[in-house]
Amino acid sequence: MHIGHLQLAENAITTFGLDELRCIPAGQPPHRQLPQASAADRLAMVELAFAHPIRCAVDDAEVLQTGPSWTIRTLERLRQSDPEGRFVLILGADALLGLPTWHRWETLLEYAHIAVANRPETALLPTEMPEPLRSFWAAHYTQDLALLRQQRAGCLVSFTIAPCKVSATQVRQNLKQGLPISGLVPLAVEKYIIQHHLYQSTAH
Repeated sequence: MHIGHLQLAENAITTFGLDELRCIPAGQPPHRQLPQASAADRLAMVELAFAHPIRCAVDDAEVLQTGPSWTIRTLERLRQSDPEGRFVLILGADALLGLPTWHRWETLLEYAHIAVANRPETALLPTEMPEPLRSFWAAHYTQDLALLRQQRAGCLVSFTIAPCKVSATQVRQNLKQGLPISGLVPLAVEKYIIQHHLYQSTAH
């Protein structure tokens, strides 16, 4: 968890007028190598980071469940708990480009809208997307944000987030090299990382 995640949350809440932003740490991410920190540690850091911002909540379901943390599985659970709810799945532009590798990715819009967070220095160009993602974008993209409240699911939108040069990779590299991470992560998260000796090159 770093300050860019908090910025993204604030941008999304403001842009879409969200009643609540729910942060859901993955227990077993199926599209990347196993994270260096345990699921329990990552959940704890998310809870610390989102302890104070208004309209933010932490959902531990993916950490507690067994099996891969498939997004479609989470959306099915949320839809079952709130059949009439309006859900918006927030993705980064990098995650969007990898969407066709996700489990049952073409059914995501049956359960939620998708909002793609785009950095101002990186243009999101649908014409350069590979198939079948380009066709998926063309079929569902809209600039009418009002549809997110009028419909339960089915829309694909994009929004520009505030510039942020902090990355999780930078935080981990600083820790391995013994460099400070103050200002890169929330203070409570920094204390947790130091206390539990996370992301360091030597075992404790």
